[in-house]
Amino acid sequence: MTFPFESLKACLPELEAEATENDRDGSFPAGGLTLIRSLGALSAALPKSLDGCGFGTDPGGATGLLHLLRLTGEASLPLGRLLEGHINAIRLVARYGTPAHLRQLATHIRNGALCGIWVTETTNPVRLVRTEAGLSLEGEKSFASGALHVTHPLITAELPESGTCMLVVPVGNNRQTSSSVVSLSGMRGSGTGRFSFTGFRTTPDAIVGEPGDYLRQPEFSAGAWRGMAVALGGIDRLVTLLRAQLVTRGRDSNPYQRARIGEALIARETAALWTRKAALVADDDTIAPADAAATVNLARIAVERAGLDVLELTQRGLGLSAFIKSNVVERIMRDLATYLRQPAPDETLAEAAAHFTRRDPPRS
Repeated sequence: MTFPFESLKACLPELEAEATENDRDGSFPAGGLTLIRSLGALSAALPKSLDGCGFGTDPGGATGLLHLLRLTGEASLPLGRLLEGHINAIRLVARYGTPAHLRQLATHIRNGALCGIWVTETTNPVRLVRTEAGLSLEGEKSFASGALHVTHPLITAELPESGTCMLVVPVGNNRQTSSSVVSLSGMRGSGTGRFSFTGFRTTPDAIVGEPGDYLRQPEFSAGAWRGMAVALGGIDRLVTLLRAQLVTRGRDSNPYQRARIGEALIARETAALWTRKAALVADDDTIAPADAAATVNLARIAVERAGLDVLELTQRGLGLSAFIKSNVVERIMRDLATYLRQPAPDETLAEAAAHFTRRDPPRS
């Protein structure tokens, strides 16, 4: 399978328009999802042996996956978040599950399934309970992207005698969800909500890998590069809009605005170089796990800093017009600022710096 990148590029204006429309009431990007599914984006991460593109699962597939996620994020960060979560679930099943797990998931995806990864706990964490009838689930997940639409989420759950395990839970129409988190200032179109798993039944063969695999390095940290790729797309779009709107207003010849354009281009390229490095390092099994994890953590902070710089440059360059809701820049700035809020940035930077204080990061 060869992915039609040019066809995806042609659809970017349509996907962006839907993201803007959905932002008003926190609607799910159903049209965009249907469109990228028709292009093969939801099956692209499957191995070539299962009729996918091998993006993120076959050796050398990271570059294609980076391109796919970056383009999707450029059009719509909420849609990019959903696609990244879908691909993350496939990646974890491919890495830690059995061949039967992956074949079964591939069948579901070809039949229209949308995967996701829901791991954020509430005060009522998800746990597996043994009953006479088998295994059942209790508890709920928060900040579940696509809570009303994901059909096959990969979740973490506590198994009392073993610890934290992963499993894929087909939810179908049996959903106990709260309303989407529309009070978030950005990423309102990703259908994020709280999902209760209490009452769901499962079987031992649904468990993916061994207890503790979800936190196993380097995948736990190194997989973050895929989120960076989506954020990079949002950075791309803001830099494009900054330049275009300055040209339209006849302000592009102002020396201070030219300086902002130059700084924005530098920040974008910095984010792109670090994201590519992270993708290649994460895809290279010859690199020590600790080195890969620490390198991607450095990249994560670099991309965050670049994104924040572009946000500031856009606001200063466009002034109050960047905050007018009818300007697409306003919505993209909110989406990007929300998307960049990943957990524990200070700890991430300190741990990566400590790892490379007496040694150099791997070259890619």
